[in-house]
Amino acid sequence: MQVNGKTARDALLRIDPDRDRITVDGQRVVAQRKVYLMLNKPRGLVTTRDDPEGRGTVYDCLGGLDLPFVAPVGRLDKASEGLLLLSNDTRWANRLLDPASHVAKTYHVQIASVPDEEMLERFRQGSVVDGELLTASSIALLRSGGRTAWLEIVLDEGRYRQIRRLLGAFDIEVLRLIRVAIGGLQLGELAKGKARHLTSDELATLAT
Repeated sequence: MQVNGKTARDALLRIDPDRDRITVDGQRVVAQRKVYLMLNKPRGLVTTRDDPEGRGTVYDCLGGLDLPFVAPVGRLDKASEGLLLLSNDTRWANRLLDPASHVAKTYHVQIASVPDEEMLERFRQGSVVDGELLTASSIALLRSGGRTAWLEIVLDEGRYRQIRRLLGAFDIEVLRLIRVAIGGLQLGELAKGKARHLTSDELATLAT
């Protein structure tokens, strides 16, 4: 490999792909274009590239798109739906996932009960599950009817199955779980199973 016409042998050499000219066997190496996607993940797909059990994955939704390799930014479990980001920009993804960034994630959650204000306050106080205190930034009742209700739950950290484990600690069954926003980015009217590129304004929203 050569950098700016000189053979590079130092494994710790710092390279700026936007400024340095890198060649391998005389062929210039060009950085891939950065891609930022939002996907409306359907229920039933796993958030992985390949699944040893042969289940459908979120990559099934990307067929027909001319894309470099992109990776999910965080996860939604198989039974969950909604807004999922994918990108090949690892620095951008790591910043969004860093707990110190406190990027809020908003979910609409259907539960198999109708909680009163006392129960909602217990949810807000959180619960210790497997030695871990699980809480949410906010929990509000959106609507209720019959024997079910919809809650809006906002998290600013991402722990394993956090909402399902929190509600399960109160013997509350989750019927549907849909992520509707990440930071200021809204899922909006994107059809289920469809993906699209983020606009420059949407990227700026996530950067704030």
